[in-house]
Amino acid sequence: MRIMKLLLIAGCAVALGAAIAGDAEFTGAGKCKMCHKVQNTSWAETGHAKAFDQLKPEEQGKAECLKCHATGESAELPGVQCEACHGAGSGYKSMKVMKDSEASKAAGLLMPGEAECLACHQGAPHDQKAFDYETAKETGLHAFKSE
Repeated sequence: MRIMKLLLIAGCAVALGAAIAGDAEFTGAGKCKMCHKVQNTSWAETGHAKAFDQLKPEEQGKAECLKCHATGESAELPGVQCEACHGAGSGYKSMKVMKDSEASKAAGLLMPGEAECLACHQGAPHDQKAFDYETAKETGLHAFKSE
């Protein structure tokens, strides 16, 4: 029951993010990297960055695989890039907006939590290692550090 509630919350969060972002487009990790070098370097070493590479060639075009192994459900943005968790960045990518926390969130920046992680890390169409959110926060994707 708890898992179902968390998945429902994750789905709502994704829908809300899309509604907030409106016509926002994905820009790709290369744009984020220009200002977030520390986070990008850390991310590049994670399984998230290499998620698309884990797919077999015949899986690389399947929507059910791309939803968790690519950003924006597109093979053009392979891997779980920044925007897969933080929302499409065209609305908040400018330095002026990013320097204002409230403005960046209003422009579509999402601050993901456990529900967003569980959207891919539980209930996927294949077996996975058990996912522990608290451990992931300490050891996972750029260890949730902001610099």
